[in-house]
Order: sequence, then C-alpha cells, then structure tokens
Amino acid sequence: MAATELITRNWKKKDPSLKAYEAAGGYQQLRKVLKMQPADVTAEVKKSNLRGRGGAGFPTGMKWSFVPANNPKPRYLCVNADESEPGTFKDRYIMEWDPHSMLEGCAIACYALNAHACYIYTRGEYKFPAEVMDKAIAEAYAAGIFGKSVLGSGFQMDCYQVRGAGAYICGEETGLLESLEGKKGWPRLKPPFPAVSGLFGCPTVVNNVETLASLPFIFEMGAEKYAALGTPKSGGTRLIALSGHVNKPGVFECEMKTTLRELIYDLGGGITGGRKLKAVIPGGSSAPVLPASNIDIAMEFEALKDAGTMAGSGAVIAMDDSTCMVRALWRITRFYAEESCGQCTPCREGTPWMTRLLRKIEEGRGQPEDINMLLSVASSIAPFPPMGLGQTICALGDAAALPVHSFLQFFRAEFEEHIRLGRCPFEKPWGSLGEGRFQ
Repeated sequence: MAATELITRNWKKKDPSLKAYEAAGGYQQLRKVLKMQPADVTAEVKKSNLRGRGGAGFPTGMKWSFVPANNPKPRYLCVNADESEPGTFKDRYIMEWDPHSMLEGCAIACYALNAHACYIYTRGEYKFPAEVMDKAIAEAYAAGIFGKSVLGSGFQMDCYQVRGAGAYICGEETGLLESLEGKKGWPRLKPPFPAVSGLFGCPTVVNNVETLASLPFIFEMGAEKYAALGTPKSGGTRLIALSGHVNKPGVFECEMKTTLRELIYDLGGGITGGRKLKAVIPGGSSAPVLPASNIDIAMEFEALKDAGTMAGSGAVIAMDDSTCMVRALWRITRFYAEESCGQCTPCREGTPWMTRLLRKIEEGRGQPEDINMLLSVASSIAPFPPMGLGQTICALGDAAALPVHSFLQFFRAEFEEHIRLGRCPFEKPWGSLGEGRFQ
C-alpha cells in the first residue's frame, strides 16, 4: 500500500531551510488565514475534525474554543515538543526535517487564538532538533513571519523555544506549564484547565508538534477534503512511529483507516526473521497491548478505543513470538516508576511495587498470589476498564497501570508459566535491565 504524504512530503528533500519551505509553497496558508476572521479560522479547524496528535486525541478546534472570549489577560500558545513516551519519535522528524511546517501552524493557531506569544517546550535530550528549530525561528523573524507585524498584517507574534530537563512528566500539559514557569514539573489539579488559567495564570492552549504541523494542510485542501481523509470523528492523516520486531521501522504517514496489519506487513516490511507476530502496542508504551489476532483494527481513535486500547502518541511497537511478556512489562513498568514525579501516593508507591513484583516473577521467585497482587496494585492506581479515570492527579498513573491490566488480560498464562516453572521459559531474554532502585 502507498502512504499518503502531507506532513511528510518535504522530508525527502532533507532541507529544513525557510528557502526550501517557501519554494514548496510554505507560508501561503498563513497569508490566506491572515485575511480571515479568527473565529472563522477556528471554525475551519473544527470542521476538519483534526484531533490532537500528542496522546489524548481531543478535537483541536474545540480545544481552542474553550479560551474565554472576554478574559482581558494575555493568551498563550504552548507547543508540547517534550516527546518522551517509549516508542514515540515522530515529532522529532518534523522538527528536524520540516520545522517551518510547525512554525506556520503556530502562527495560524496564534492568530486564531489572538495569542501574541508562542512557547515551544522541547525535550532536553533533543539537542539537534532544538538547534534546527532555533535556526528556523531566526529565519522566520528575519523574513518578517514573526515579530511586530506578521507578514505585514499588523498582527504581532513572538516565538520562543525553551528546552526542558528531560522528564516524562513535563509532557503532561500542566507539568509542562509549571516547568515553563521555572518550577518543578509537577502536574496541576484540574479544574481550572489551561484554557482558563494556564501559563502565568493566563488563558493558554497547549498543542502537540504534529497537530500544529497539520494546520497548513487544512487550509490548503479545505476542511472538508482534509476531514474526508479520515473517519467521521478523526480527520486527516497521522504520523505513526513504528518500532520493535519489524523489518523496516520508521515514521509513516497513514490515513486513519489504515490497519495495524497494513502498517506492520505492508509499510513495515513484516516481522524480522520471518517470525510470528505475538503482540502489538498501538499507541506508545502506555497503551494497552493487543494480541496479534486483533491487528485488523484501523489505527484511528474510535476503533482502537472500541478494542479496549488507544491511539495515544501514535507509536506502534510490534513484538514477535520470542518476546517474554513478563520481561516486556517489567521494562515498561520500571520506566514509569522512575519517571513518577511522586506527587500522589498511588503512583509514587504503586509503580515501584508493580516493578518489584514483575522482577520477582521474571526471575523465578514469583508466587501464585503475586499475579492477583499485581492486579490489585494496578487497580489502586487506575481501574480497568474504563481508561482515563485513574486515581492520580495526572495520567502517568494510568500510563503505568493500563499495560499491567492488558498484559495480564491477554497473556496471563505466560505469567503463570513463569511461576510454575520457577524461571523464565524463554531461552534468551532480551536486554539487561541493570541495577536500580526498583529492581
């Protein structure tokens, strides 16, 4: 199958300069938008059915419309470029290969929101993408795209990039805002939501890199045509970061109707070594795992939700039949235990507890009651189902608990086999997890 190229169409040129972007028609949609009324811009985005590409999948135009019209305080746009979910690396490609597509989207969003400042919060480890973005921002200022009069329209907009210290929790929108304000990246209790009280206590919209890079195409194609690329509730295309046991890992731009099977076997070239597919994580490590028998599902928000999982950050991880699911879950759980900010008890205490139980089972020291204990601890953080209704301040607790529920839902027999044999049944468990606090 052929992938649809919108966001990725400039990537083959490997030239992130403003000159190359403008030669491909760049910033023409911003010029078009600047002649529209801001409310009409928001209405077009609503009509496109664009949903956030960072994880939650909330409708973008609706999110913008939550900003109070009569609030006299300044408004801000914040870009969530803190890409840190294991398996997720698509936004990095946009920043490195086509940074102006995101910057054009930032200007469109700022105009629609009547926001005069945009803060791009970039993951600390993204040194090279940050350097590319700095250069692109400087080019935009020099060309009059940013500054006191955007493209001579009289609309003022400034754009700043801020690099975080590399904490997963700063990808949560209120943790990101705290970090931008120079404080510890602890998530805030909601409400109030950022649209009402966000950065510096002012109305703020936080959008993901891919979400913003999609905006120019909505105005180039028209909202109806863009929406038609997707499903009734999810418009356009989306980037999928494919990794794991596939022959051709990478970032692919897919229509929403694309199935996991088409992604893995057509775009990804199938499973390495001709082995059998065992399981798929369809939306980053926090998304509930699916067994291989469920891969004829479209990779769009509603279809994956109906299957008991989620589209999340668009990171698909394929696992072949050599994968030890206990060890895989141990690795995932350890990540969240280390990244927990420690602000609320269920997450702070529960994530390392789950990690210790999984290590015990994987190393052959598990007892039959450990499985139910594992489920009990996970349920104290986030019951399953439903998803997204956990008992912690932010979604990190959910992210840690949901994989535990789903791995045991589909692969419980493998956990029981570890306990019955008193060892891992796989000949060559992959990767050393080393020593650490939660071993």
